[in-house]
Amino acid sequence: MKEDKSTLLLVDGMALLFRAYFATAVSGQFMINSKGVPTNAVYGFVKHFLTAMSSFNPSHVAVCWDMGSKTFRTEMFDGYKSNRPEAPIELQPQFELVKDVVEAFDVPNIGLSGYEADDCIGTIARSASKECNVIILTGDQDILQLLDEQISVVLLQKGYGNYKVHTKDTFFEEKGITPKQMIDLKAFMGDTSDNYPGVKGIGEKTALKLLQQYEHIEGVLAHLTELPKGQRTKIEQDLEMLHLSRQLAEIKCDVPVTCTLEQSHYKINREKVLAKFTEVEFRGLHKFIQEEQQYA
Repeated sequence: MKEDKSTLLLVDGMALLFRAYFATAVSGQFMINSKGVPTNAVYGFVKHFLTAMSSFNPSHVAVCWDMGSKTFRTEMFDGYKSNRPEAPIELQPQFELVKDVVEAFDVPNIGLSGYEADDCIGTIARSASKECNVIILTGDQDILQLLDEQISVVLLQKGYGNYKVHTKDTFFEEKGITPKQMIDLKAFMGDTSDNYPGVKGIGEKTALKLLQQYEHIEGVLAHLTELPKGQRTKIEQDLEMLHLSRQLAEIKCDVPVTCTLEQSHYKINREKVLAKFTEVEFRGLHKFIQEEQQYA
């Protein structure tokens, strides 16, 4: 990454919100305000957000959101994410509240019906990386496929301010494949979280070996006769699902969303943010906003 460039932080909003919710919901700390609205997830989201802003000091920021459970992937495969339960009742009113709070920071909320937040992140990251450094903040390893010279990924770890930072070089050191090959890796091994199977009986270890040797799915298929009979049979039996899983795994980087550097310039209006904290009845978060952060 280039030191003299601007830096855009792209935040996976749902990853932060869900993480914050479940961290406190287990002990029943829903932080219900005087209007009867639970705020624990939004409070934790803001804490994660401000901690990351302090840690990485980006010049620009935007937050991307899922816009409902129906996407082009569920149309392709009706089992996609079908294993996920409905959002807890205490979390549901916080979906709109968190966007309202993000707006108080004058930070863009970005989402598009039919697509996932990852697709919005991928599209904006690819476009913005031509003119600035991009950092993606998430808890989802799927996003590692976007790693590039100007794109790094910050994975949330337990607690606040604990991160695992990946570049394309650290990813290669850990996995022995390039970030782009991660799409084919997931096509072979599937994803239990997103509920698609890949090739039954092919796990990460085998899939990594295949990709290190043959580079991509087409390379593996071109050398099927060289594989052990067990591997060959598994792949042949699940060939259709292998190709479908690759489509499901790949983050789309050409969806119709935009976010310019001008729109995403980080410029806190401290009074506006603190007024929103008072309205929502947040206590203790003001200390994360220093006086010198008054830009607007």
